[in-house]
Amino acid sequence: MNDAIGRVLLVGGGPGDPGLLTVAGRDALAAADVVVTDRLAPIAAIAEHAPQAEVVHVGKIPRGEFTPQERINELLVEHALAGRTVVRLKGGDGYLFGRGGEEWLECTAAGIPVDVVPGVSSAFAVPALAGIPVTHRGLSQGVAVVSGHVAPDDPRSEVDWPALATSGLTIVVLMGVATLDPIARALVDAGLDPATPAASIADGAGPDQRVVHAPLSGIAAAADAASIAPPAITVIGDVVTALEQTG
Repeated sequence: MNDAIGRVLLVGGGPGDPGLLTVAGRDALAAADVVVTDRLAPIAAIAEHAPQAEVVHVGKIPRGEFTPQERINELLVEHALAGRTVVRLKGGDGYLFGRGGEEWLECTAAGIPVDVVPGVSSAFAVPALAGIPVTHRGLSQGVAVVSGHVAPDDPRSEVDWPALATSGLTIVVLMGVATLDPIARALVDAGLDPATPAASIADGAGPDQRVVHAPLSGIAAAADAASIAPPAITVIGDVVTALEQTG
């Protein structure tokens, strides 16, 4: 083991298009000895900016192959303790459902210096690329970004769906493809107008990006009919048709 401790850079890679990687993210890759990357990170940027680096793939496939978070933490610590500069490259922003905080805690507990490079969040960038502003004057004064990885009636759910239904906020649901139907039903049951505009966006920021529009009551069926699959984002609120109304 190298006597000198390395460092870890937690880099948000943006929503997938390498052009949306920040300059700071690019510079971090250029300095990397090791890149520990998610499958939704801008993989092409690694080859371009970090050809010298060892690349470790730790992506998580929904209901498929995945690397446990505990093992990812161990990899970051092991490589940094060996004196290497480690870039942990994630899709979007690592501090929004990216477990960046957990990795920061693990590394600092091991005495490893950590730098954070924020990324362009898919929660806002993907709707924008689909023509949807998540806030819009006269329609929405705020936005709530929530995880849909468990259904509203699942004991593991920590989201107050009834409160969201009456909040007047735009609702952006990440990781909610499989649970979109119960999410929509829970919102309608709690008072949100079933005619509220909604859109599901698959493969955002990529060449295969697809958008499906429907009222809230029908968005799950429309997404299913269009074979919307992860990664996908659903936006619920009047902002979905804002540019159609005002453009």
